[in-house]
Amino acid sequence: MRLFLPSARATNVLLIVGFCSLGYALYLRYFGIENTPVGLACQAGLDTWLCLSRRTAVMLYEHSVFGIVAVGLALINFLRPSLPGFAVALIAASLGIVLYNVVLASLAVALLIMSLARPAHTAE
Repeated sequence: MRLFLPSARATNVLLIVGFCSLGYALYLRYFGIENTPVGLACQAGLDTWLCLSRRTAVMLYEHSVFGIVAVGLALINFLRPSLPGFAVALIAASLGIVLYNVVLASLAVALLIMSLARPAHTAE
């Protein structure tokens, strides 16, 4: 029985995907959400992509969408491991951890780690 273990090339792609999503989440949190002048400008009616991203992230945070999506995708990946599913769950989990849905996103990360010990799906 072969375990779900990404190849070296796939691991590099997962690292790039994970660091890019983590970097965007950090940028959005510290330069968009927690930056007071940006917040005041957006509330005053400024209509830029940063204000749209800020409004969307705050709305999604209020309903715990980042964490719920991360857990859902990680659970699907745990039951049937695949590389694209792992990548999408990794994106959702890194956004959730940085953008205030820490509990659910941490559970998703734990499920992603446990999915590496699952048997790989082989096409028959």
